[in-house]
Amino acid sequence: MALPSPDSLAGLTHADLIGVVRDLIGEVMRMRAENEKLGGSLAKLRVEHQAVKDELARLKHLPPRPPIKPSGMDKSTDAKAPENGGEKAKRSLRRRGSQLDRLKIGATVVVKADPPAGSRNKGFEDIVVQDLSLNSQVTRYRRERWETPDGKTIIADLDPAIVGGYGPNLHRLVLSLHFSGQVTCERIMALLNGMGVVISKRQVVRLLTAKLEIFRAEDEAVLKAGLGGAYVTVDDTGARHAGKNGYTTQIGSYNFTTFRTGPSKSRLAFLSRLCGGVSFYVINDAALDYMKERGLPQIVIGKFKQHKARIFLSAGDWEHHLQALGLSAIKVTPDPVLIASEGALWGAIHHQGLARDIVIVSDDAGQFRVGAHALCWIHAERLVHKLIAANDRQRNAIEVAKRMIWWFYRALKEYKLAPSAEQAQLLRARFDRIFKRTGYATLDRLLRRLFRNKGGLLRVLERPEIPINTNASENDIRAFVTKRKISGGTVSDHGRDARDVMLGLAKTCMKLKLSFYEFIGARLGIPGPKIPPLASLIRPASA
Repeated sequence: MALPSPDSLAGLTHADLIGVVRDLIGEVMRMRAENEKLGGSLAKLRVEHQAVKDELARLKHLPPRPPIKPSGMDKSTDAKAPENGGEKAKRSLRRRGSQLDRLKIGATVVVKADPPAGSRNKGFEDIVVQDLSLNSQVTRYRRERWETPDGKTIIADLDPAIVGGYGPNLHRLVLSLHFSGQVTCERIMALLNGMGVVISKRQVVRLLTAKLEIFRAEDEAVLKAGLGGAYVTVDDTGARHAGKNGYTTQIGSYNFTTFRTGPSKSRLAFLSRLCGGVSFYVINDAALDYMKERGLPQIVIGKFKQHKARIFLSAGDWEHHLQALGLSAIKVTPDPVLIASEGALWGAIHHQGLARDIVIVSDDAGQFRVGAHALCWIHAERLVHKLIAANDRQRNAIEVAKRMIWWFYRALKEYKLAPSAEQAQLLRARFDRIFKRTGYATLDRLLRRLFRNKGGLLRVLERPEIPINTNASENDIRAFVTKRKISGGTVSDHGRDARDVMLGLAKTCMKLKLSFYEFIGARLGIPGPKIPPLASLIRPASA
């Protein structure tokens, strides 16, 4: 557009000046649109450039870039302490009294003083000292041998707590150091050798996987008890096993934690882990409802209804059933075999009386969308927090959206403390007002995505007892990630199972405020405090 020179503006009429101003406004709007377009392209290029830098750093084995810091929404929306309390309001409300009443005095030692002549005795000043004594003890067991009249040899049975020439106390110490203390096998070997115990790394590894059946049975009972509660939070992370990439799924609540590792993190694999890792398929109302929700054709569902066989105890029997119904030959999307298998596993879970009224809280990963599903608000807000603004207008739109989400998150916390139908209705209406169009295209796409997840994000209005984030799962799985960084992957199936089982039991004991060290001793038959089955401690609390 050719604009007149400034000197010629004095000779223009009022109407001409209005036309010039309109042209200028149009030019400014055009330049603003181009600027926003270039800003969006620049932000996209920055993201791609950072991805290339990250990949280059990975290939060169350089330290990765620091992760994006969390926004702090969860802590910032907690209820604040009263301000009129001064310094006392800032102090912890937890009592910090003496802990000596928890100790059992084993010996009393009188320390003599050397007072000068003429001094008077004023009694004693007590101090309690705690100490620990770790000494190796070697015992020779002389097992009697007898020969029967028919020539057979009978040898006296050894204490079943002894494993490979090592006693139960040493076994407990090795398990505690490795799974609770995150100490590597090499360092455990070096520590024990320094204490006078002759042991190799291979023998340490054998102790880590010995007596695994006892702990595996307890871990499976813990999962079944936990699935009878009101909710579970779930998450997953990568895991290496036998030189191949795999995935570990965390399933837990406020009073239990379990880990399961496998080659896949699909929804079928997740349902199999909920079912106890067994190939067990059941066609019942829950299975048929699942197939219907996933869009399986009604004619296929009718075949399952008409067939008399409803329970299949192995994967082979289930596959033969699918072939008999003609589903294996159907090549359509969605895959009827996959949906039917998922539905049959979901039916098997309900057949065992598990997860009947449970809510699964996750970070919106697709494999966890089964049954009554709730979403994590921290992950939802993180999508907005990670946006990179190209100009002040976009930056302001992101800040306003974050502020609105923070306010709503605080309102959900208050609702959980005092739920009511009226407040739930007001929160649903406020949710619709928050996720509206802002004019920033990338942000609008994210807000539309969050609005489509309204049912999962507002599940807490129907079930106030469930959490509104998966912070507990991320905290649980952090122990697994630490173990992976220290020890790497696993080689044998026994090693993989021992890691999953023992880490899960250690976390469960922590949540139940039990000593993991004493728990191991009770299961290995060492005299000491009696620890009841963990499943019995979970069921009453989650009923």
